[in-house]
Amino acid sequence: MAKSDEKQWFVYLLKCTNNSLYCGVTNDINKRLRQHNGEIAGGAKYTRANAPCELVYQEKAKDRSLAQQRECEIKAMERSEKLRLIPFSKIN
Repeated sequence: MAKSDEKQWFVYLLKCTNNSLYCGVTNDINKRLRQHNGEIAGGAKYTRANAPCELVYQEKAKDRSLAQQRECEIKAMERSEKLRLIPFSKIN
């Protein structure tokens, strides 16, 4: 696959209206956020129930596999550790 055809993958954290943090992976941050907020079809039932959610952290990954590995690492973190990631995010 040519370099220009490769998808960019992201690990992200959303902050929901109930103040919870939701972690996931995607190759289209804007579309995925709209799905989570119930604006378009798709998205997790949990985030739709606690919408609107705000994107508070994103991290690039070279491929889907690495994004999923990092997602598992973040999900295993304590809430306080996840909150410490947020200031280092480069949200566009």
